[in-house]
Amino acid sequence: MSEHALVAEIGGFVDRTVTVQGWVSNFRSSGKIAFLEVRDGSGYIQAVLDIPALDAASSEALSQVTLESSVAVEGRVSKHPKRADVYELQASALRLIHRAEEYPIGRKEHGADFLLQHRHLWLRSKTQWAILRIRNTIIKATYDFLFGEHFVKIDTPIITASACEGTTTLFELDYYDLGKAYLAQSGQLYLEAAMAAHGRVFDFGPVFRAEKSKTRKHLSEFWMMDAEMAFCDHACSLDLQERLVMHIIQEVLRHNRGDLEITKRDAARLEAIKAPFARITHREVVRLLREKGSEITEDLDLGANDETLLAEIFDQPVFIEKWPAHIKAFYMKRDPQDPAYVACADLMAPEAFGELIGGSQREDDLDLLLSRMREERMPVEEFEWYLDTRRYGSVPHSGFGFGLERLVYWLAGVEHIRETIAFPRMLYRMRP
Repeated sequence: MSEHALVAEIGGFVDRTVTVQGWVSNFRSSGKIAFLEVRDGSGYIQAVLDIPALDAASSEALSQVTLESSVAVEGRVSKHPKRADVYELQASALRLIHRAEEYPIGRKEHGADFLLQHRHLWLRSKTQWAILRIRNTIIKATYDFLFGEHFVKIDTPIITASACEGTTTLFELDYYDLGKAYLAQSGQLYLEAAMAAHGRVFDFGPVFRAEKSKTRKHLSEFWMMDAEMAFCDHACSLDLQERLVMHIIQEVLRHNRGDLEITKRDAARLEAIKAPFARITHREVVRLLREKGSEITEDLDLGANDETLLAEIFDQPVFIEKWPAHIKAFYMKRDPQDPAYVACADLMAPEAFGELIGGSQREDDLDLLLSRMREERMPVEEFEWYLDTRRYGSVPHSGFGFGLERLVYWLAGVEHIRETIAFPRMLYRMRP
């Protein structure tokens, strides 16, 4: 056959004869014309076959084609007669690489449990394909932005001897003869140590939370990006988070227009996102939400209903900052204007998609950090290595983290976070 071409690059082969290799995602015939929709991983293209003009081998291959059969199609690339930037393959030859058995996922409606049981095949559907392409853009955009801001990537451990924020939501395991260990829920503490070597650091990898939740926003295994910056206060951190989010949005809009159409995401809502984002205190948010009918109080976190009400007030991402210290982690620095609060913020997405980023300025004073740990009855001896970061060259510093799936959930506009990762792990699912 002729030169191979990827569908993603097919626009550079107009009026040339090429071969596309892929899987048949749809097929139909109309009289003497057959239409095959072929997916090669990089995109989709329609191959138009003039049945009477095919040679015997191609005709036989066409008669054997089933949904998800793998094929090689040769033909001349042409522009679609009605749609800009869409191309077709005027096919002259077809080779069947593998004839697929009857495909279990059809055009009929399937329940969520069935689709999750067949997740290894469901990934091939056009919507799931588009979601994971959006995810890929978010990953690349994050790396590009942070490297451009002089961050160094540090790979923090997945197996840890102690918990960052308590052990109640951690997966526990036996670590040889050394006792109990845990699957990490954050690399933050290790990043704070690496920060003293490199100034600006981040990690990006899987984390685990044994939270027995069945909401559409929770996974037991997900991917987290954590970043730490030396000589950066709370306001400095918010500025950087804001620029990162705007960069990610712009990259998704630049590279994933077609994918957003497939997921039925209104791109205009993303185009309308503008910096700077509003910054409002937790106390003020509580007041606004109570005016909307919420029963939230100043010593509580936001619930799902509060996130919905918040979306009625703000149509842009909003930083909620200065939270009560007693509901936040021990390492957060107290607000110098009111020590009952901490210098932290959660970035909330519009449209009730929930929290995107959580971050804070870290407590850099050894004595204050120790006092907070003892108040919370933490095993200080397990954290001596972490306390060393305050004993030897402590500096003002801040950090933040985002859950990758939360960003995909928002930007792709999907209904359930389980669709934002290839193989979701949830309270009642660990297969396939």
